[in-house]
Amino acid sequence: MNIYPVKQPLFFAAFLLAMVCFFSACSKKSPYPTSTRYNDSTFTGVDTTGGLDTIASFNAPTGVAVDAAGNVYVADYGNNQIRKITPTGVVTTLAGTGNQGSINGPGNLASFNGPTSVTVDAQGNVYVADDNNNQIRKISAADGTVSTLAGSDSTGLKNGLDTAAYFFSPSGVAADAQGNVYVADAGNNVIRMVTPAGQTTTIAGSIPPGNANGAALTTATFNNPSGIAVDASGNVYVADMLNNLIRKISNGTVSTLAGHDTSATINGPDTLAAFYFPNSVAVDKSDNVYVTEYVTDLIRKIAPDGTVSTFAGNGMSGQADSTGTAASFNGPSGVAVDAAGNLYIADTYNNVIRKITPAGVVSTIAGSGLTGSHNGKALSLRKGKALTVVHKPKPNNILFNILAKKKLTPYYLRKLGQ
Repeated sequence: MNIYPVKQPLFFAAFLLAMVCFFSACSKKSPYPTSTRYNDSTFTGVDTTGGLDTIASFNAPTGVAVDAAGNVYVADYGNNQIRKITPTGVVTTLAGTGNQGSINGPGNLASFNGPTSVTVDAQGNVYVADDNNNQIRKISAADGTVSTLAGSDSTGLKNGLDTAAYFFSPSGVAADAQGNVYVADAGNNVIRMVTPAGQTTTIAGSIPPGNANGAALTTATFNNPSGIAVDASGNVYVADMLNNLIRKISNGTVSTLAGHDTSATINGPDTLAAFYFPNSVAVDKSDNVYVTEYVTDLIRKIAPDGTVSTFAGNGMSGQADSTGTAASFNGPSGVAVDAAGNLYIADTYNNVIRKITPAGVVSTIAGSGLTGSHNGKALSLRKGKALTVVHKPKPNNILFNILAKKKLTPYYLRKLGQ
């Protein structure tokens, strides 16, 4: 087909626009996420002044953890900070200046670069998957000092002591009762373990992606594992994102707990069920496993008998507080469970933290819904005012950030162990 010179630029512009629309549709996420707020004619879409009853604000929170006292810790990805929500409803910054960096030291002077996940041990120490720094950071319970537990600013797959180890986009962390930290090393397609002394080892997987079960170190493979959890018995659960599987590591063997290699939302028995890019997992004391599906805006549940169901969310982007499938989320990216069985969700594109009771009742526990880094009251005291829906630019797409990293640095081109 011949295209006249004058029309050719218009043709290519139309073609590019069509491609943008196509990929936006395929992602199943609007490029402008919705969030709710109280009616306010002065709204600008960004919280920088501490208005609206000084409600706290977040910027694309992607990870949550909860300690024995009920404090909730948040990996505030867009702000490069770790935030804390007390049981009394006060939000503070635990660590991070807000600037990108890898500086260790007192919490208010330390820096992070894209923290995606947090976990807390029995002593109250907080561990952070500092994704863009390729490091695992530690925030001391004693004095709030930030240090590097493992990893350096180099990308690769190398075991060793503290900064001699290399990671590639560590996306999930979970601590066991002994203080070992398990890491979903997404870019390397492996699962790592870091001891309290900072010794890193690989416990499952190998660099070439796959979905093989079997011996953890010689046979099993993963494809961009992004979330991780550990139960009281030491069993490790993995959100194997690009395989659309939930995997289990037990006694040196990897198995598929639920799902099959299909991108879909299907409930039912274990391997007949299906997930759509599962990205975070948590396990309660009764061995129920909870899964966030970032793309479909759902929270899924795997019962001890392997039955998969939708625990909360209706599959539509929103911020409706309700019960079970009457509630809505917008890019849930992190999940944690407390001793009473309550779930905490990092609702990324709503910029809020949600809570789900064991009965499935969903509520918002912190965040104004505005993009910001303001500390203060977790929620507004203004009750009963009408809510409006507003649109704001979507923050960095965590899912496709990970995909881009893997695409730019294929496993067979990496210089390992250097």
